[in-house]
This record gives sequence, C-alpha cells and structure tokens, in this order.
Amino acid sequence: MPREGLTLRCETCKMENYITKKNKKLHPDKMEVTKYCPKCNQHTNHKEKK
Repeated sequence: MPREGLTLRCETCKMENYITKKNKKLHPDKMEVTKYCPKCNQHTNHKEKK
C-alpha cells in the first residue's frame, strides 16, 4: 500500500506531536507543515520524522 503513517516532529524543541498519513508514491519528499506545539506554546514548523 502506498499510504503509510508518519510522525511530525517540532523543529524547535524536537517533540513528536502529530501522527498522520501520506501517500509516499505521490509525495516522496518529506512533509513540512506549520502546526501548534504545546511545549513551545506557539505555532512552529513540524517536519516528518526520519
């Protein structure tokens, strides 16, 4: 199956906050989104965990 689960990690504090899915066949590059980080108490960039 091309759709796989992944974890999003805050770039500031390195805390893993979100779990999501993406189609790796259509989007092979790493996912990066702006989401709320409860530890930083602000919106920060979250990148796909290695």
